[in-house]
Amino acid sequence: MPGNRWSGQYKTTCPNCRDSRGNPKDRSLSCDLATGKFHCHHCDWSGCVAEEEEWEKQERKQSWFNAHPLKRQKKEYRKPQPKPQSPYTDKLIAYMKGRGISEDTMKAMHIGEGVEKMPRKNGEFKDTNTVQFHYFKNGELVNTKYRTGDKCFKMVTGAELLPYNIDGIKGEKTCIITEGEMDALSFYEVGFHNVVSVPNGANSNLEWLEDYQEDYFDDKETIYIASDSDTKGVELQAELLRRFGVERCKVVEYGDGCKDANEHLQKYGAESLMECIDNAKELPVDGVFTVSDIEPRIDVLYQSGLHQGATIGHPNFDQYLSFETKSLGIVTGIPNHGKSEWLDEMVYRLNLRYGWKWAYFSPENEPLELHMAKLIEKFVGKKFGKENMPLNEYTYAKKHLSTNFYFISPGDDYRPDTILSVARALVRRNGIKGVVIDPYNYLEAQMERGQNETQYISELLGKLKTFAKINDVLIILVAHPAKMQRNKQTNLYEAPSLYDISGSAHFYNKADFGITVHRDFGSDTTKIIIQKVRFRHLGKKGEAIFKYNINNGRYVPYTEGIEPEWDNTNHLFKQRNDEQEAAAEASTLDFEATDEEPF
Repeated sequence: MPGNRWSGQYKTTCPNCRDSRGNPKDRSLSCDLATGKFHCHHCDWSGCVAEEEEWEKQERKQSWFNAHPLKRQKKEYRKPQPKPQSPYTDKLIAYMKGRGISEDTMKAMHIGEGVEKMPRKNGEFKDTNTVQFHYFKNGELVNTKYRTGDKCFKMVTGAELLPYNIDGIKGEKTCIITEGEMDALSFYEVGFHNVVSVPNGANSNLEWLEDYQEDYFDDKETIYIASDSDTKGVELQAELLRRFGVERCKVVEYGDGCKDANEHLQKYGAESLMECIDNAKELPVDGVFTVSDIEPRIDVLYQSGLHQGATIGHPNFDQYLSFETKSLGIVTGIPNHGKSEWLDEMVYRLNLRYGWKWAYFSPENEPLELHMAKLIEKFVGKKFGKENMPLNEYTYAKKHLSTNFYFISPGDDYRPDTILSVARALVRRNGIKGVVIDPYNYLEAQMERGQNETQYISELLGKLKTFAKINDVLIILVAHPAKMQRNKQTNLYEAPSLYDISGSAHFYNKADFGITVHRDFGSDTTKIIIQKVRFRHLGKKGEAIFKYNINNGRYVPYTEGIEPEWDNTNHLFKQRNDEQEAAAEASTLDFEATDEEPF
């Protein structure tokens, strides 16, 4: 149901007439979720869900899947008070002219100037002259970024984070996305008014995009990615391509010796910057690449080298395995040995350490509220329930889950294509970096006539790997073993390998990494066996032993004969405190001050 609602009225687009409408997004179809009755106020199409034909049912399901990723809860934002703009000082006009920006562009883009209390390099705050980039939405001032002459920045505390000049792309068929306000001003200067800048520079965290994707970017036929050419800019470019889709994006390049649009404007002039847009590269979508197609990425790899991937923070495990997106991992183990618990351990730690958002298709963990409760326990460090977990910690963790974890539960349609369709929507709208399918045997097989199980599994795993690469996500698939061998001496089941998984050896062959979770009930320990790591820089085969903390579901590294130190601290609160300390420290950094400020 939309938004997990089961009753009441709901309005959506009409599949009967939307393709012929002037505004296909108009929500003219009213649905009564309790009775299943629906009526379109535009084309008068009416009926009841219970009476639908099969094609209509699939259309309705697909419509719901596309709408299923929920937007973040609307927040109450602080808005800056508009101030009358005095005439620009000669210093500022001269400075901007030196950067290639005219006074006409400054006025059109509502550039401001004035004194603001700003953090200085000695940790103090001081009244300082600033240039002010005003952020408008629907013509209303909603945020301001202040910049001093020595490159110190701040935005209005508590204000909404949104793209700079967002009104400039509303309703346009194309748009340009830059990394900073000066780059956006540069394109505006040469005639491209349909330009925005990301609000937080080369930061691949695009949470703000969730609120602007549908109304401002979904209608774009072409999106020009005009980020900087340095390492951070390339990372931002990759994330924007992932979110918007390479099929409608072009990448802007600035030539030798130029890092960004403003630098190119200063060195080569307006006509040359315009040519950068004309010459923007389409990315190959047919699977054929040359060095020139990925030159910025290979240059970054040359400079930084191959390095370990994302780790979960357990040294005894991290020495054997680290994670990269665009990969497929397989997790197996005997039933009731803790496969899903260990999987949650990896997922919550990757989220905590790197901000990776996740989508779960996990029928074995339903009902959903129980699975969510287990994840909250891991983040908070306390047993779930009001007797053990304070309300403020529970509320904070619940808020974190609502913007970082998405649970796919598509009624009775468990086909892989359906799951991946929802996951793709979550990539674009919510920026997920990982997909969990737990377990394989719950997927509804889509075998073609004459296809045997081995062929089908090979095709399915290939489809998952392709999806992971195209959408830059990590997919983890849980699969149960079919063959379980007992040790003749102990009469206990031995740890299965990936070759023991029911159906095919392809579970080993096609995996980028493979893990077996095996519990020793005698010593009450869990052994994590890394059976396969495809790439050497990501790890190697090995084993890590853990104890399970029954109070919060966390795993603790274990050395035989040494009692583990149980960690019951709130990891979310620790992360919040660390971020606040880092932000305070950043405000005291040296901002490359000059003897004389340029404005």
